[in-house]
Amino acid sequence: MSEYQPRRNTGGDAPGGAALMRENFLQAFEVIRGRRLRSGLLILGVAIGVTAILAVVAIMLGLESKIESDFTAAEKPYVSLHKYDALKEGPHSPRATARPDINPGDAEMLQQYCDAAAFIDFRYKPAAGRIWRLSRGAERTQPISIIGTDISFLNIHPIDMEYGRYFNEQEVTHRKPVVVLAYGPAQDLFPHTDPIGQSVRIGPRQYVVIGTIARRKSILGGMADNFGIVPWTTYEKDLKGELDEGQVVLAPVTGRSLDELTEQVIEVMRVRHNILPGDENDFETLSSEAFAGIVGRVTGAIGMVLIVISSIGLLVGGIGVMNIMLVSVTERTREVGLRMSLGARRKDVLFQFLVEASTLTGLGGFFGVIGGMGAAWGVSRASGFPFRVSVFWIVIAVVFSAGIGLLFGLYPANRAAKMDPIEALRHE
Repeated sequence: MSEYQPRRNTGGDAPGGAALMRENFLQAFEVIRGRRLRSGLLILGVAIGVTAILAVVAIMLGLESKIESDFTAAEKPYVSLHKYDALKEGPHSPRATARPDINPGDAEMLQQYCDAAAFIDFRYKPAAGRIWRLSRGAERTQPISIIGTDISFLNIHPIDMEYGRYFNEQEVTHRKPVVVLAYGPAQDLFPHTDPIGQSVRIGPRQYVVIGTIARRKSILGGMADNFGIVPWTTYEKDLKGELDEGQVVLAPVTGRSLDELTEQVIEVMRVRHNILPGDENDFETLSSEAFAGIVGRVTGAIGMVLIVISSIGLLVGGIGVMNIMLVSVTERTREVGLRMSLGARRKDVLFQFLVEASTLTGLGGFFGVIGGMGAAWGVSRASGFPFRVSVFWIVIAVVFSAGIGLLFGLYPANRAAKMDPIEALRHE
């Protein structure tokens, strides 16, 4: 005897499409209720797979949004001028070593001829691996980077001063040994003391602290707060290494586009470097929008790999669906024979078992959505990683989980539909 009673409408009454669908769903829930343990384990397996996928997606979407906010959400969009494309090649590549350095003269010429630029900042960026440890008496900082900039730095990047001020044009012109400390080194050297006017040692020389930068809420945590800023002229005199790079960063005038500014930068630099028509540029430009796109592609690729790995759990759940549905078909052979003898068509039997399979996995998807959001919230609370709920991915998860049931339930359903009614009725 079956653990549940099949519903009386077996196909002979030929109900309409909506009524037949309702009948099949009710039959599916009776199967679940009749075989609670087996169905519950299957639903749990699918739910775990969906939970893993949605948790990964929610965290990756939040991470991408946070990275864009931290690295590309400047108060003004910008275009940067470089010696080489750091995203595709290194400073030791043949093309990079053959090109001229970006220097202060380039910034001066751009200042003169780029009317689309509202602010122009020349800066020195240390080569990869170049770090400093600032000291004050017995106190020392963690390893930090030092950059040299112009006075327009704060007009381009959203950095809030906590104490003191930024350096001025006179200090840049006269190469004054002054430094603005980020939150990390300021706390290392002056945990309980006003840092303004105090001296710190960078390399062999003493620098006067004229300002500190407020703590930044970045996805990188403390790494985003471990740096110091000095005038680029001071950096050039005291700190510049052989592989340190000069860069120019330009913010457009309100109403002027980044594309227009980029075209002006290219035109001016080609004239300055005496590049003939048709010859390749010996410099590179990169816009903040392009950088945002690169960040999105990188995080998207990482997220896709994680989603594929997480999807393995759903595939395992699909194999479980096929196994359970094959067992169900075997156990319900007499029921299938009875339905077909009373007029049920093969496609009715096929559709019934497909609905049962997709109902099981669909329920798993529903509970997986709840679990995925809970898991993402828990990871966010424990690690500080942001997460973002996407209705699109929630719908995809539920539809995909139901689709797993259709895919892996097709063979058992087709096997049931091909039964011979007479042989099925003889089955014990």
